[in-house]
Amino acid sequence: MAKRIAAFGEVMMRMQVPGYESLAQASSLQYSFSGTGVNIASALSRFGHSSYLVSTLPNNSIGEAATAYLRKLGIQTSFLSRAGKYVGMYFLENGFGIRPSRVTYSDRLGSSFNTSAPDTYDFSKIAQEIDIVHFCGITLAMNDSVRDQMKEFASEVKKSSGTVVFDCNFRPSLWGTDGYTLAKPHYEEMLGFADIVMMNEKDAIFTLGMETQEVESLAQLKDLIPKVAEKYGISVIAGTHRLVNRDNTHSLRGYIYKEGAFEFSEMLTFSVYDRIGAGDAYASGIIHGELSGFTTERTIAYASAAAMLAHTVVGDTPTSTEAEVLQAMTDKAFDVER
Repeated sequence: MAKRIAAFGEVMMRMQVPGYESLAQASSLQYSFSGTGVNIASALSRFGHSSYLVSTLPNNSIGEAATAYLRKLGIQTSFLSRAGKYVGMYFLENGFGIRPSRVTYSDRLGSSFNTSAPDTYDFSKIAQEIDIVHFCGITLAMNDSVRDQMKEFASEVKKSSGTVVFDCNFRPSLWGTDGYTLAKPHYEEMLGFADIVMMNEKDAIFTLGMETQEVESLAQLKDLIPKVAEKYGISVIAGTHRLVNRDNTHSLRGYIYKEGAFEFSEMLTFSVYDRIGAGDAYASGIIHGELSGFTTERTIAYASAAAMLAHTVVGDTPTSTEAEVLQAMTDKAFDVER
């Protein structure tokens, strides 16, 4: 059954170097609009849900362009605010072989979203009009004002008996010196609101400061994730393990922890066209599976297939429909569809 889903986050302008050139080599850039909230809302819209973005865009032609782009992605814009002059930007250089992709952020703190006034949004009203809200750790890293808005929004959704999703998505470069220490209390507060969480063992160890005697990543995951679920009262925790292979392919295995048990997907190996945004595709698959009443086995297979497909298209934002994800789950190779 279709649900009403909101994502809270910044709209970013993605400035991409064509092909596999570096910024130093290139003389042109291709732009689009993205961001974790954009990716989540767009993907869930493709899966048949009503998706909204809660954000602030500048009151100028860039804001108009971003709004038009969001509508093209199927995102409803009635919860958008307009103020300020800037959007956050990042520059993407595509990696190849042993050279990794590189993302360079501009000054994000001056964006319309990150400078929005504390009373910009009517969270109580929005919470009554949605069923589920998605938050991201990247947004949590911005500043105290945005953090307060996140926590207020999450609290209002819980008061309205809605579902809160939190993707840990810790970025050391955004938190700066002593980032884990600074982030921990904010992560713990958001986990206290959350019903569905995206994380892995590294988040538990480094961000939450949890200890384990295990040394192998899978063993650490099995040791720590149940403890996180119990400590914070989380219903569902999910995430992935990824391997980057020498032949420019990636291998991905998803997991979900629910009702005291783990479920793992098969290891999927695939070629990579554009990696950015694949984690959001995976999270969207988990959310869709939970909202649709899938079994844990089907949910993890669906989310992993959605992530795999996201690696095959240019741009951050997942574009696959539910039918396309289900087709990918059949593990069949297709030629041209006519």
